[in-house]
Amino acid sequence: MVVDGDVVGEIGAGLCVLLGVARGDSAEEADRLAGKIARLRIFENDEGRFDRSLLDVHGSALVVSQFTLIADTKRQKGTRPDFSGAAPAAEAEPLYEAFCEALGGLGVDVATGRFGARMALELVNDSPVTIVLDV
Repeated sequence: MVVDGDVVGEIGAGLCVLLGVARGDSAEEADRLAGKIARLRIFENDEGRFDRSLLDVHGSALVVSQFTLIADTKRQKGTRPDFSGAAPAAEAEPLYEAFCEALGGLGVDVATGRFGARMALELVNDSPVTIVLDV
């Protein structure tokens, strides 16, 4: 991940976690989501079945703050998404940090971008798996 021409976070094999924080989200939810992501069985075993977790494969996580995931496009009459459900930065950043800390506390190597910055992200998706989690 690059910010202003500098690489600020990168990983090898693992997960890219795009994390959106909504108004009213809590530290408990951040902790629960970290546990779910670390243990979610989405990596293939020797038989090709999704049976291994991030912890099992000793993978890393690149965690990117992404308020645009909270966009509401259902209730809008026009074509502009409504981002008012996203937590303001003063509320979102501590929860983003809590999530990263909880994930790291479970034994996952965590790399991050820079909260609130415009980031260029390169991703090699070597799997058919993309999952939206909401706790």
